[in-house]
Amino acid sequence: MSSKWDKHDRDVEEFDRPRRRSRPRTKDRPDYSKLPVARVISIDRGRYRCLLDGRHVTAVRGRLIHRKGGIIVGDHVRLDGDVSGDEGTLSRVVEVLERRTMLRRSADDDAESFERPIVANADQLFIVTALADPPPRMGMIDRILVAAYDARIEPVLCLTKADLASPRELQEAYEPLGVPILVTEPEADLAEIRAAIQDRVTVFVGHSGVGKSTLVNRLIPDAHRATAEVSELTGKGRHTSTSAVAMELPEGGWIIDTPGVRSFGIMHVSPESIVGAFPDLAEIAEECPRGCPHTTGAIDCAFDDAVAQGRLSPERLASFRRMEDAFVSHGG
Repeated sequence: MSSKWDKHDRDVEEFDRPRRRSRPRTKDRPDYSKLPVARVISIDRGRYRCLLDGRHVTAVRGRLIHRKGGIIVGDHVRLDGDVSGDEGTLSRVVEVLERRTMLRRSADDDAESFERPIVANADQLFIVTALADPPPRMGMIDRILVAAYDARIEPVLCLTKADLASPRELQEAYEPLGVPILVTEPEADLAEIRAAIQDRVTVFVGHSGVGKSTLVNRLIPDAHRATAEVSELTGKGRHTSTSAVAMELPEGGWIIDTPGVRSFGIMHVSPESIVGAFPDLAEIAEECPRGCPHTTGAIDCAFDDAVAQGRLSPERLASFRRMEDAFVSHGG
């Protein structure tokens, strides 16, 4: 009984088999240095809206850029292809330039949560917090502060709805940390806020329903950010914005408005990055025993000695430890 395949068949098979590539693959990346640089201002279903020399260009992700977190709002990117911005044209993001800063949060405070980059290249973070309706959540403020210090972005506490409640409690809690605090109410003059954001790249972060989008609409009248009331049933704001958007300020600078958040995980933050954000505390921390958490009740913590010796104010330590305690309880 003869075999199904004879020698002739095998020879034909070998003859028809595609040959190996004679040209070896190269690890050298293409040179994109001469391509134009644009700013990513919004992302929607795989389409990246970029601003290039005053015109809007729609682009897709190039194959060499990682799919998850490879491009985020605020990125400076190089574009290849049609960059005319004409209707129906499409460009391609082929390179993301090095980020000066990147604000991140974990999806939640679970050990299994994953990190989410929020915006790139911001140098200031407005923590927008309502004084009432919904009431302020100091735990949320503390965790956003931790994320800001970790990213080396300057935080500012922006308190809205001052017509409904006094800002005194929050001012006393955060002024010892040196956090700038701005207070506003409906129809109030925004000159102080405008001065703070002029010529800066400021990301707005806050709980849903705190009036963040309302504030953005007042600062940029043609922004048209959607707003919504707070639910009477839950006392929480409804999500209105669904994605981050970068908007240029008429007087110079940028606002990056982000969707309202109901949680802000900080599992990605290391304890050292928090202390390191305060040079005076970092110097004192060098006197602590190895592995000192610097939290309330920590044994032999040098911060307590510094207070007793008058080198550190008790108010500053109390504010720092409240934030550190929130970090240990929810993120660290």
